[in-house]
Amino acid sequence: QVQLVESGGGLVQAGASLRLSCVASGRSLSPNSLAWFRQAPGKEREFVAAISWIGRTTYSTDSLKGRFTISRDNAENTIYLQMNSLKPEDTAVYYCAADRRTNYIYSEAQYFDEATYADWGQGTQVTVSS
Repeated sequence: QVQLVESGGGLVQAGASLRLSCVASGRSLSPNSLAWFRQAPGKEREFVAAISWIGRTTYSTDSLKGRFTISRDNAENTIYLQMNSLKPEDTAVYYCAADRRTNYIYSEAQYFDEATYADWGQGTQVTVSS
């Protein structure tokens, strides 16, 4: 079983940037789809972005796509989420996730679905002040 550990969260002002990292141990994630989700206070966890094993990316909204970038470094077994122009509404706990199917391409709807991902990190807090 893989262990996922997120880092890079913090308290920033609106307009700032943060880069979240998620380091995996236990097995290589190179054949897997990876994703970032977030959960704001009082809300359900929601999909942010995903990247397939061949590097194809999916974002929850066009607005996020213009500010956030998901990437992966298979050599480092790490997933990144570069977040620019942060807004107070981006305040949430951010989770990374990995599926267990190898070399598989999902439908766009499946990338949005938490059930696609079997392995989750513990989360990192991002707080954006106005």
